[in-house]
Amino acid sequence: MYQVDIDHGQEKQSRPPAADGGEESIHAVGQEGMGQQIHLERRKGKLTSKFTLVNISTNLLLAYQSLGVVYGDVSTSPLYVYRSIFVGKLQNHQNSEAIFGAFSLIFWTITLIPLLKYVFIVLSADDNGEDMQSLVYFPTNRQQMRNYKAYKYGFSGQSASCLPLKRFLEKHKKSRTILLIVVLLGACMVIGDGVLTPAMSVISSISGIQAATEHLSHGGVLLLSCIILVGLFALQHSGTHRVGFLFAPIVTIWLISIFVIGLYNTIFWNPKIVSALSPYYIIKFFKETGKDGWISLGGVLLSIAGTEAMFADLGHFTASSMRIAFPFFVYPCLVVQYMGQAAFLSKNIASIPNSFYNSIPDIVYWPVFVIATLAAIVGSQAVITATFSIVKQCNALGCFPRVKIVHTSKHIKGQIYVPEINWILMILTLAVAVGFQDTTLIGNAYGLACMTVMFITTFLMALVIIFVWQRSVALATSFLLLFWLIEGVYLSSAFIKIPQGGWVSLVLSFVFLAIMFVWHYGTRKKYNFDLHNKVPLKWLLGLGPSLGIVRVPGIGLIYSELATGVPSIFSHFVTNLPAFHSVLVFVCVKSVPVPFVSPEERFLIGRICPRPYRMYRCIVRYGYKDIQRDDGNFEDLLIQSIAEFIQMEAVEPQLSSSESPSFDGRMAVISTRSVQSGSTLLVSEEDFGISNSIQSSKSLTLQSLRSAYDDENPQMRRRRVRFRLPENPGMDQAVRDELSDLIQAKEAGVAYIMGHSYVKARRSSSFLKKLVIDIGYSFLRKNCRGPAVALNIPHISLIEVGMIYYV
Repeated sequence: MYQVDIDHGQEKQSRPPAADGGEESIHAVGQEGMGQQIHLERRKGKLTSKFTLVNISTNLLLAYQSLGVVYGDVSTSPLYVYRSIFVGKLQNHQNSEAIFGAFSLIFWTITLIPLLKYVFIVLSADDNGEDMQSLVYFPTNRQQMRNYKAYKYGFSGQSASCLPLKRFLEKHKKSRTILLIVVLLGACMVIGDGVLTPAMSVISSISGIQAATEHLSHGGVLLLSCIILVGLFALQHSGTHRVGFLFAPIVTIWLISIFVIGLYNTIFWNPKIVSALSPYYIIKFFKETGKDGWISLGGVLLSIAGTEAMFADLGHFTASSMRIAFPFFVYPCLVVQYMGQAAFLSKNIASIPNSFYNSIPDIVYWPVFVIATLAAIVGSQAVITATFSIVKQCNALGCFPRVKIVHTSKHIKGQIYVPEINWILMILTLAVAVGFQDTTLIGNAYGLACMTVMFITTFLMALVIIFVWQRSVALATSFLLLFWLIEGVYLSSAFIKIPQGGWVSLVLSFVFLAIMFVWHYGTRKKYNFDLHNKVPLKWLLGLGPSLGIVRVPGIGLIYSELATGVPSIFSHFVTNLPAFHSVLVFVCVKSVPVPFVSPEERFLIGRICPRPYRMYRCIVRYGYKDIQRDDGNFEDLLIQSIAEFIQMEAVEPQLSSSESPSFDGRMAVISTRSVQSGSTLLVSEEDFGISNSIQSSKSLTLQSLRSAYDDENPQMRRRRVRFRLPENPGMDQAVRDELSDLIQAKEAGVAYIMGHSYVKARRSSSFLKKLVIDIGYSFLRKNCRGPAVALNIPHISLIEVGMIYYV
């Protein structure tokens, strides 16, 4: 255990500080997550490597599953890449030299961006299985920038070369706002991909059926595509694990098939195509095609479409599993396939409009056709799962409205399903499919979104190199310039196609960006209002231990976002109701910028006011990958933690609030594992049925309500935990009395008190602020999950206090 001085935000134990839970510098300490391969623990002064859940066999299994989820999109690009390159004015340059140059462009694009940049560099920047949003977003706050790096990577200092950039970000608030917008824009582009990719891949596959069956009309293709899209999104609730096992065999067979076909075409048609691996052919290509070749880069870009989802899907898999799957299986299959197609086209120039299917040997045409159709249908899975991960992380970081997060795996916590987002994606995808009905236009929009995500990722990766990896600015600049030079050429080519469908990705991204920014802005304004309208403790002390009202039996859990002080909803409640509970606990739930918070450091307990007031503070800290209140015994752990604090306070007098002039005492971390061992209170369990629920309540009305609630919600029934004091003659009488009051209050019942807030802009606010707060933020709050639902608070025990916030 260790102490935290709330007033000064200083930890008393000499461990690296973690990211703070808010602007009040509450340091939150987490742990490495279950999805990480190796964590280090200190044992007898030495660091010992210890394998956790993810071992070699699990990595191989995840690598296999990733084929059906992560690499389905990039694996099906050979279906349309050469056709997309040689369209428009480049039709005038259809010759063997241009084919060689196009293949050389494809080879070096796949090698430099997916293989070098993503697999070997960017995947190293994973934040315990999440993408780099959290690594960059939280350091935009001055205090968080100071603490987060030291916790995550163990660096105690800061390299001198990055200090000027750090000072610049600290000094200029607008620069941090711009950085936040850039991060959110990248996230929104990934969500836009989640809309465009399913429409493009499914329509492309069904168009192949139309080519094989001439009697299928265009309307029939569209209808069949929509049916398949609905089925694809309906399958998502099964979870990444099942979807991966269902889709992985299809993609695996597909990759093996295109590898064999590509190798056959290379040997049979033109083995000299191997020489096009040299970048010399890229120079020849641009010398011959000029501006037309530059415009055709939009088609080359499609060869790496879906790569951006590789990093966003880290929460569903691991970096090691992806490093196994791509370099050793996906990459060679794609290179050989593109090489084989180029070899075939160099001898059959007229086959460019249908290059892939024409290059298939007749003897295996129909089996490959079926596999290609299935693979194209499942190719959109990568961005769908990536969208779920992006939305969950933005939600945990306070940049997205509250949504339902369903964890579909007991072992890999990053494997999730978000129902609301899934159905919104389905509706938008169907709208795009019906509205455009043309894969060329959808491909232009998809290419722009894909390249924008890669461009932003390069910029954020440079910041990670400086602030998180503590490398020199020169190294980060070299990385930035190298890949921005490559990706900037592709991005400029994609921007030309904005009038030809590219505008769709911009519209989708800016709509999601507006939602995120409005939610973040409104949330921060509401928090700042609470922060500046806290109730003075002098007022509370003036009321006396009875608070000037009747203290009724029971425990009142007062939820607030404040980690210090007394929230304004408490004074509002006290001045309008004549009674309050005998034990009060101010609960603050903090989502901190670390993936996991260990059970040993979940609860931070302190006391408000002197002992007779029976008022405590509890800060509950969750990482953005933790499952909040999933164990069903939150109340029991909280009571045990408070009891542990009371006992520890008697042993360590420095924790007592009587020594603090603010009467808001220091707080101590209480390990939930230690309290589960029953070191302070004796614990007994019994069936928690209707009879026990009735016996624990003295109110006849409450008895009937609880009985009806138990009947309607049988899944909420569990074993009831009862506490009693141990026979310890050496225990101080004041401590025994306080523990006895705590146990009696628990037996009387627990009530959850939350503010039901209405946020409004002040009359003096600008028109834009009124539009954002009164319309945008209010609409989002009314249509997202309520805070009580998000925290799994039992509805039967919930008390809401209405508050109007003028921000």
